Amino acid sequence: MTAWYAGLLTISLIVFSASVYLGLEHFLDASLHQEMAEQTRVIGEKLVDEVTQRGEEYVVGETSELAPEINGRFIRITRHDGSVLYRSGQPKDGSFDSSRVPAATNRVTASDRREIVGDTELLIHRYPFTTKDGKKFLIEEGAPYQQIRSVLHGLLLILAFGTPLIVACAVGGGYWVMQRALEPVNYIAAHAERVSSRNLSERLPSVNSGDEIERLSNSLNHMIGRLDDSFQHISRFSADVSHELRTPLTIIRGELEALAANGVTTEQMEVIGSVLEESDRLSKIVDQLLAISRLDAGEESAGRARVDLGAVALSTADQLRLLADEKSIVLHFQADTGVVVEADEIRLRQVIANLLDNAIKYTSDSGWVKLSVKNDRENAILEIEDNGVGIANESLPHIFERFYRADKARSRLSGGSGLGLSIVKAICTAHGAIVKVFSTEGKGSIFRVEWPAATSSAPSSAVPEHVAHV
Repeated sequence: MTAWYAGLLTISLIVFSASVYLGLEHFLDASLHQEMAEQTRVIGEKLVDEVTQRGEEYVVGETSELAPEINGRFIRITRHDGSVLYRSGQPKDGSFDSSRVPAATNRVTASDRREIVGDTELLIHRYPFTTKDGKKFLIEEGAPYQQIRSVLHGLLLILAFGTPLIVACAVGGGYWVMQRALEPVNYIAAHAERVSSRNLSERLPSVNSGDEIERLSNSLNHMIGRLDDSFQHISRFSADVSHELRTPLTIIRGELEALAANGVTTEQMEVIGSVLEESDRLSKIVDQLLAISRLDAGEESAGRARVDLGAVALSTADQLRLLADEKSIVLHFQADTGVVVEADEIRLRQVIANLLDNAIKYTSDSGWVKLSVKNDRENAILEIEDNGVGIANESLPHIFERFYRADKARSRLSGGSGLGLSIVKAICTAHGAIVKVFSTEGKGSIFRVEWPAATSSAPSSAVPEHVAHV
């Protein structure tokens, strides 16, 4: 915007300067011609008209009184036969030789011409004059055009040095004014960037400027208020629905188990078992939805403590050995000691378990999964890498969405609900952590969790890699 403003201002000043230059040139040229025309007319009417009564000496003397040599002008009075009655001498500045000015070719009508005399350009006005007794004369007056050129050159220098200075001052001043004017906007934008679904109760700062910026901040605050109401309504609805579904699901499970205990046929037992499996899966989904709703509402921010991330990750990995053993997957573990985070340990274990379970589930038999914990400046880094099937590029932006399955058929067969990674995302967001995913289809995936590290007094050093082939 500043560049456009500077360019537009520069073009405007160039056009204005050119207009001033050409306008002044035309004005000076016209003024000089008018001045010479007026003076030749005065010479004719006041002096040459008296030639018969007072003689030619009077005309010569009076014309000399005009001091053309001092004024740098050229004056010549020519008789009808072409002889010269009067011609001014050399100008004091020596700018031209008056004796070398060519004679006029047009002696009948008043006109202007330009003559180059030596190195000087003369503007010459010729004025035919007839006295009362019929004698004809030609009165000529000339002036060096250098006088106009000097003025125009001075103006050109002023414009050449003044235009960049004006542009610089205008751009600098305009930039400063715009920064001052946009400072409230930047302030509002900075606060707006920090607004998310978890802090919609906060409001943007109100700018008491009485202009459009104040109305903008108020409108944005009203919009955030409406969004807050909508999010709270959705969160309450999800939590209420999940909570209400738990009771009927428990009743259904109890009734089915009671029915199975009363003695049923084999075919009926298979049907009851299938319904119990679906009931368990539905109960799990309801519990997960309820957990996400509570996390989104910030109801589970309490209960945080300093936790050794490496120790929690190792114990969680040990709990998942049976899953790895079923597929002959090698589980690698490496961690730095003293990696301490402030978190709810139960939720932290849930993050690690969900990511490890996901990695094992989508890694082929006899594959490998790597779990690493390390410090990285202000964050504790948890990485889970596998050489499984990977994730398609078009699925990467959606894998943390609720009920999204990159491979719907396999997820359904494995009992996945599409909420595991959503829970991971919700827990990380609630703890101020960031979860990222990098994947190449057919080569495997890396899930990276950057958890804000707590201050730890324990030394940070690498421990030997733990390898579990279970």
